[in-house]
Amino acid sequence: MLRIKGLGIPAIARLLGSSVLSGPVRGQRLFLAIADHYEPMWGGASPSLQADRVARWIEQYPVMASGVEDSRGRPPQHTFFYPAEQYNGRQIEELAQLCRKGFGDVEVHLHHDNDTEENLRKVLGSFKERLFHQHGLLAKNELGEITFGFVHGNWALDNSRPDGRWCGVNNELTVLREMGCYADFTMPSAPSTTQTRTMNSLYYAIDDPLRPKSHDTGVPARVGVAPPDDGLLMIQGPLMADWSRRKHGILPGLENADLQANHPPTAGRLRLWLRARVSVDGRPDWVFVKLHTHGAKEDNAAMLLGEPMRRFHESLSEFARGQPGFRYYYVTTREMAQFVHQAEQGHVEPQFGQ
Repeated sequence: MLRIKGLGIPAIARLLGSSVLSGPVRGQRLFLAIADHYEPMWGGASPSLQADRVARWIEQYPVMASGVEDSRGRPPQHTFFYPAEQYNGRQIEELAQLCRKGFGDVEVHLHHDNDTEENLRKVLGSFKERLFHQHGLLAKNELGEITFGFVHGNWALDNSRPDGRWCGVNNELTVLREMGCYADFTMPSAPSTTQTRTMNSLYYAIDDPLRPKSHDTGVPARVGVAPPDDGLLMIQGPLMADWSRRKHGILPGLENADLQANHPPTAGRLRLWLRARVSVDGRPDWVFVKLHTHGAKEDNAAMLLGEPMRRFHESLSEFARGQPGFRYYYVTTREMAQFVHQAEQGHVEPQFGQ
């Protein structure tokens, strides 16, 4: 089958079709979250460079967010998915202090290769215990279990790479669910071959423990329908064809919700994210936009903590003023999952503080 940067013809057809989805719904509610694959050790950084990368966020994020508010007066939220295999207690504690000031949260990121179920359970269990007991992060569910959001390193969730690298565990979805994962935020991964057939969706992946990539399809989240007991909630970011960024003057560019120094958030990208209409079936006016980035990298940090990000927040505020009834909310990934469940339960307006 012909492929373009890892995407097969059927996937490309779905992307092209996604570019003509309908426009905004009157009275829309936007929930915006940034899932940062936050890796201070990226590139084999020295301890001093790692420290500088973290310090930059601690010092500059409150400055960037100063005076910026969503429709309920809340500042921008940033969720740091910190790699479990690179644990550094001092770095995490500094991030935790930033989050306690009301700027976000810390969740679980993981890079692994040729792994086993037994070791995966051990690593996840140890890391979530440290985050909760030593740093006051994460939270417990109604059963008293520590829960966490998850992003898979190298996009290889559930052993989904064709060559089997960067995972190794075919029943990873089961392990995550049983270890307390409240939702996965890995997708989209295009143009990687790990990209799922399911796009622009909120759904529950049912694990086949003997096969990889069980999250390729799943059960859609729906109003009035309880989540399946054996399903793991998948919260995908928008994936669209971007005709404003044509390649060779013919093919559309790829909008995959990735925030990079050379592709910062803009009003134009915002319109594409809204048109992707990632929502719970039966609640199309609640739109969930999950973006991702690698915020420890210097060039990305400069964009995320500087003028490009400020301009985006200003353009979002301006967009909201021009849309009757439109409201937007900066949320952490944990809160985003909670609002997905509120939509499933039939709420007409989001309930905050639950």
